[in-house]
Amino acid sequence: YWRTDAGGDSVAVLDIPGLNGRPRQFDVDASLLVEVPTTAGQAWLELTVEFDGRRQWSRRIDANNPGQTDGLDYHQRLRLEAEQGIRIRAVARTRGVRIRQLLVEAREELP
Repeated sequence: YWRTDAGGDSVAVLDIPGLNGRPRQFDVDASLLVEVPTTAGQAWLELTVEFDGRRQWSRRIDANNPGQTDGLDYHQRLRLEAEQGIRIRAVARTRGVRIRQLLVEAREELP
């Protein structure tokens, strides 16, 4: 299990090292949670996920739930070959909201 919590920062990086001898399968999740002010006019939030510098997914949405929280989530299953490592990077961009949490997790499926 690998996890990084960037808190209120806008970039979270998770490095999974290579492992000798066997391929591995992971469930990868990235989550962005923001606080939306009560007067969120044209506020938005965006989450981009990269694997080894290549964009896998990106989404921008208008912020909802004035006075509460809103968020974006990403999930992908990932296979790494024997000795292969990977860098997972999540980047948040926002306007008119405050980042509460930016989290990246990878759970290895055990054989």
